[in-house]
Amino acid sequence: MRPPNPPTPERSAELRQRFAEEARSGRPDLSALCLLLGAEADGSLDEAGMDGAQMELDRLAGELPYRPGGPLAWATALHRLLGVRYGFGGSAADYRHLESSLLHEVLRRRRGLPILLSVVWIEVARRAGAPVYGVALPGHFVVGFGPVEEQVLADPFDGGRVLTGTDAELLVTGATGAPLDPSMLTPADPLDVVLRVLNNIRAWAAARPERSDVGLWAVELSLLLPSHPARLRYERAQLLVQRGDFLAGAAELDAYADVVAAVDEPTAQGMRRQAHAARAKLN
Repeated sequence: MRPPNPPTPERSAELRQRFAEEARSGRPDLSALCLLLGAEADGSLDEAGMDGAQMELDRLAGELPYRPGGPLAWATALHRLLGVRYGFGGSAADYRHLESSLLHEVLRRRRGLPILLSVVWIEVARRAGAPVYGVALPGHFVVGFGPVEEQVLADPFDGGRVLTGTDAELLVTGATGAPLDPSMLTPADPLDVVLRVLNNIRAWAAARPERSDVGLWAVELSLLLPSHPARLRYERAQLLVQRGDFLAGAAELDAYADVVAAVDEPTAQGMRRQAHAARAKLN
């Protein structure tokens, strides 16, 4: 990705407020949340850029055939438009780049991780009236069309190739070693999609200690979602200490220890010792 260009503190505060409000709205907008996330990562993404990304999704939707038919016809139409005509897809190399998790960059490059390419498929198809949703298979995100009894799956990472039942089984078995369970095929909630995007970004940053800044904002956006793992507060505390903000990190450790103490006092005591050690680094 280009050299880091974070937004100003004022811009970041505004983006986070809008992100939290959208996440808590009655019908969270997946593309809006992903673009607000992208603006937190890339300070050059301004309002015009965000509007432009939405307009590009609208434009692509306008190129789909009008009501092509049932779920298979919709999946095939998206494959032909996005996968074949425009060349959206991914490869192993895309996992090395933060931009593969940012919607505006995926629209520009037409490359990305499975879940971001699925967001493109979902948002383009939704605008055209397709019965579409994300399917969070373990280790590999795909797109579903139609009701469960007629469900057709497509893999945007592979250009939108329509999956057979065997294909889906192989994806799950390859990722987990376990068989495909029907519960894995249920539609993913938009907020679960966003949390999974942020989890990917956290994993990317964790493998690159010099990019703890990215890990921190990914954790902090995750904490703004209405439902999130409580342990993220511990991760935030660790990142603050790692980045030299010892007082804030210690305060977060103490606060999380108070939560944990109700169920696991020994672990809470360990966190309080970590908080004490963080404050000691100021001496």
